[in-house]
Amino acid sequence: MRLTVFWQRMDEHFGAGYAETFARDHVMTELGGHTVDEALAGGWDAKDVWRVVCTVMNVPHEKR
Repeated sequence: MRLTVFWQRMDEHFGAGYAETFARDHVMTELGGHTVDEALAGGWDAKDVWRVVCTVMNVPHEKR
């Protein structure tokens, strides 16, 4: 998954303003105790990060 697709999905699910805040501030144990931004900067694949976000935030299956 390209980062542009990842951020489009984040914006669609959370809204453009909150997606950035969520990515910056929400620490998830499933990402090794990192935020989305930290995980992506640390080399996590965007698709894997999106899967974690979907699981943790109960994103509907049709939006995954």
